[in-house]
Amino acid sequence: MTDWTDQELDRIGTAEELEITTRRGDGSLRTWVPIWSVRVGDSLYVRSYRGTEGGWYRHAAGQGIARVRATGVERDVTVEPTGEDTPAIDDAYRGKYARYAGSHLPPMLSDRASATTLRLRPRD
Repeated sequence: MTDWTDQELDRIGTAEELEITTRRGDGSLRTWVPIWSVRVGDSLYVRSYRGTEGGWYRHAAGQGIARVRATGVERDVTVEPTGEDTPAIDDAYRGKYARYAGSHLPPMLSDRASATTLRLRPRD
């Protein structure tokens, strides 16, 4: 497994959204879905706004792999459920998406969404 480059971390970490997709059984890509992502240190994380009911989440978590793109970076990734420091990830969401504090941010900080936190790791 490779690491993110500093440039990839900067570009994805500051992007308003990243897009994620997974592969169908025949290898073709499903429709890209825009989602929020955050950077904590040298790691990138995503969550499902709809919890485990989110289609992209079910596919990605089930397969353990996905493809992401944002601001000119496109990579295949491994997705891993994380039991890591959720408060740091919550803080990253609060900081990056503070302007949505009255609307979309609270559901992203809920237990439902938090339970779907996935770390993205670039694949070789």
